[in-house]
Amino acid sequence: MAALVKTITGPVMPVLDSIKDQLNALCKGLQPWQIVVYTAGTTLVVVFTKQFLFQEESLKERGKKEFFRLIKKIPYVKAKIDAEMAKTTKSMVESLYKDHAGHGYVCQIPMKGYSEKELILELEKYQALAKTDWKKGRVSGTVYSGEEKLTQLMAKTYSMFAWTNPLHPDVFPDIRKMEAEVVRMCCTIFNGGPETCGTVTQGGTESIMLACLAYRNLARERGIKVPEIVAPITVHAAFDKAASYFHMTIKHIAIDPVTGKVNVKAMRRAISSRTCVIVGSGPGFPHGIIDPIQEIAALGKRYNIPVHVDCCLGGFLLPFMNKAGFELDPFDFRVDGVTSISADTHKYGYAPKGSSVIMYSEKSYRKFQFFVQPNWTGGIYASPTIAGSRSGAIIAACWATMMYIGEQGYVDATRKIITTARKISKGMKEIKGIFVFGDPQVSVVGIGSDDFNIFNLSDALAKKGWNLNPLQFPSSIHICVTLPICQDGVAEEFIADVKAITADILKNPNAKDGGMAAIYGMAQSIPDRSMVKDIACSFVEGWYNTTVPTVSNGDMNGSVH
Repeated sequence: MAALVKTITGPVMPVLDSIKDQLNALCKGLQPWQIVVYTAGTTLVVVFTKQFLFQEESLKERGKKEFFRLIKKIPYVKAKIDAEMAKTTKSMVESLYKDHAGHGYVCQIPMKGYSEKELILELEKYQALAKTDWKKGRVSGTVYSGEEKLTQLMAKTYSMFAWTNPLHPDVFPDIRKMEAEVVRMCCTIFNGGPETCGTVTQGGTESIMLACLAYRNLARERGIKVPEIVAPITVHAAFDKAASYFHMTIKHIAIDPVTGKVNVKAMRRAISSRTCVIVGSGPGFPHGIIDPIQEIAALGKRYNIPVHVDCCLGGFLLPFMNKAGFELDPFDFRVDGVTSISADTHKYGYAPKGSSVIMYSEKSYRKFQFFVQPNWTGGIYASPTIAGSRSGAIIAACWATMMYIGEQGYVDATRKIITTARKISKGMKEIKGIFVFGDPQVSVVGIGSDDFNIFNLSDALAKKGWNLNPLQFPSSIHICVTLPICQDGVAEEFIADVKAITADILKNPNAKDGGMAAIYGMAQSIPDRSMVKDIACSFVEGWYNTTVPTVSNGDMNGSVH
């Protein structure tokens, strides 16, 4: 045994002796207290340097933020910014209020409750505040079906299960069964075997965040303190939200400028020892481009990293495209390496808002999204998703919707959606002055221009009643095709309007920008993104405003009705 140890340690001992001699020479002439102080001091410096350099935000981003923070402390600059922010906030509050000017706000419950008749009258007044008529098919995304019979079915189902809560499966076994069946039906749609699993969530953002949470927890179990998400720059903002909420970092990977798909080689270079999940979109929200899922999954397999496919937007289109007559490469659990998929039942699944599904290839991933507090004085607390109590009625309505539409119904709807989207894409490509981003295969068509500010087109379309989605980096707009847009003549009318407006804009492409063109142009040009964030926060604050804006000597006052 001693001979074996000598054989193993023999080659190493001279190296260790050399290191020992160098350390002794370094400490020669030093008193013991000096050695302790120098060692502790050096350790502290190394730890501080590591913590300073390796944080959730890069050193460059933190340096830029600190620079702008100091600039904004200069009295003159601060005064100018505060004045502009006040003006912008006032304008946003007024714009939100104009849709219901004269109605005021209810700020306390009535002393005596309304009768049903009175309440219905009030509800109809509120409903009348909405001026955009999505039923005519002039709204991008937002409402994906609107079929009257389906609406009535949802309402009836909701009333049957209005008081249910899946947090109590012993009290509501009906909801537990329906949720399990919704998950299993979705796993089957995405070609998952019996080992696939998941949960119903309250929307796509929660589905994405739960996947990120699961992979963060898995990574922490493996010793990674600040796990990292590697995702395309075009991936949904919910991944940034997950990184912000769950103490993670996110690396955004550039896309191919021609195809709009993520650059897989750049994605491979971005992978590090801290990477906990690689993401691909099917399709991406901005321009409707499907990332190369098979190549991304191969990266995951190669480096033993989970791969998430975000199908929140296309989740109930992509699985039915082949049967609807549109060839599509595998993107789901058929692809070796795909470990999770998010899909919104409340988009092209046509279920009511507030329902989505997160699916995993196996239960060993799903358990990392669960929360359990075994030591609570109120008992052992366990919940599968972010919320504790949830609406069982939404789950029941989702189940009823899927059962009502059926596979053939989804195939037929997919055929309508894809046919219409490709008609619009073809029409856009034939219009001089604008272009379509990449080769959109699903329901979203992204539109840009090299000749004029594309937001001028959006503003002009808005005046004709169209409601499209503005995008940035690069400046663009998109139309997300829904069943209302598939009505006879709507696509043709949209193409004709875009063609006529574009021709008019090209007569003077450098005309002064106004409306959205000015706002988005300004927002993209501001180098201090924290200012854009502040403006956006002011807008969100305005959602909850319950004061009626009035003007007196240029100042906004508030009166409560």
